Amino acid sequence: QEQLLESGGGSVEAGGSLRLSCAASGDTVGSYCLGWFRQAPGKGREGVAAIDTDDTISYVDSVKGRFTISQDNAQNTVHLQMNDLKPEDTAMYYCAMLQRGNCFFLRVTEFGDWGQGTQVTVSS
Repeated sequence: QEQLLESGGGSVEAGGSLRLSCAASGDTVGSYCLGWFRQAPGKGREGVAAIDTDDTISYVDSVKGRFTISQDNAQNTVHLQMNDLKPEDTAMYYCAMLQRGNCFFLRVTEFGDWGQGTQVTVSS
């Protein structure tokens, strides 16, 4: 089982930026699809962005143009650069690895090996 460790969360004002990192324990980055997900209080977990082994990337519509996912194979880490943050981006952010299905669709049920999450709080 892969171990994923998220970091980089924090509290910022609206319009600010944060860069999240997801470090993998094994030789995972570049070999598997990895995705970022988030869960706000009282809401279900939703896909935010994913990057596949061929560098194909997908984003949920609400973050397009503001968030950028990237992978560093040498560091075995996936990053999520978040710019122009909004209060509605407030959530616990998780990374996970695709277990089955298609990376592009960011279906929560198709990902596993969840990290413990990192909290992002955006104030207005």
